[in-house]
Amino acid sequence: MEEIVYLNGVIVPRSQAKIPAMDYGFLYGYGLFETMRAYSGTVFRLDSHIARLAKSADRLGIAVDTAILKKAVTDTLKANGLRDARVRLTVSIGEGSLVPDLHGCTVPSVLVVAAKYTPYADEVYQRGFKVIVSSIRRNSQSPVPAMKTANYMESLLARQEAKAAGVDDALFFNEKGQLAEASTSNIFLVSKNVLKTPRQESGILRGITRDVILELVPQMGIMALEADILLEEIVEADEAFLTNSVMEIMSVTELNGKAIGDGGPGVITRRLMSAYKDLVLRETRHRPKS
Repeated sequence: MEEIVYLNGVIVPRSQAKIPAMDYGFLYGYGLFETMRAYSGTVFRLDSHIARLAKSADRLGIAVDTAILKKAVTDTLKANGLRDARVRLTVSIGEGSLVPDLHGCTVPSVLVVAAKYTPYADEVYQRGFKVIVSSIRRNSQSPVPAMKTANYMESLLARQEAKAAGVDDALFFNEKGQLAEASTSNIFLVSKNVLKTPRQESGILRGITRDVILELVPQMGIMALEADILLEEIVEADEAFLTNSVMEIMSVTELNGKAIGDGGPGVITRRLMSAYKDLVLRETRHRPKS
């Protein structure tokens, strides 16, 4: 059966979904998106995803209605008969003139797509990711890294670097030599039982899963710090892991060919993996479906 998508208020087969040729999301990448994961038919932390997009949309001058966006997401899941799924919501500022002029864009474009999601195999989580340092630098002075924009060029190039190097992902550092994030995820380190993650000011996107981790750790008796992190701190860390809404928590076991810790998922990483899954179950399996 053909995938069903939501486009500008209408549920249609994907082959019939058409974006205007002069849409500024296509022409200039002037838009935002959220990638979410649905469990048993419920998107985990949907409100948080929509709130993050709405905050950035306000900054970019894109008018959105959060109630409509939430319904678009749930309607798309239902239309496709999906329970465990990867869902992407994309919002652009809409159609404009050939000469770049944001004032001419008055009606945003909204697209929701959803597809069945099969998680990584358990073996991948046990092995963890091997990563390299990307040659690309995040600009900590730019407003762009703090928003999940449709202009994803740097992340795609970093992923190509990782693929060419035969590893799973690449880490961004900023122009000051401080750790920022991975190509599509946030990063955490564990050193002497203290959890550390880059500050917002390092040039990162404040991830939904990152926020969940920082919400969980006080309940688990783990000290957490948002800090400036240098390369040598990663190499010397006892553990490291990546977080995003789709893969959840993935251990980082090697950086630039050198093992991190004992080369496998650490104790705190494994505890957080379990705690995260328990939280997801509580928030998705036992609530009525909208």
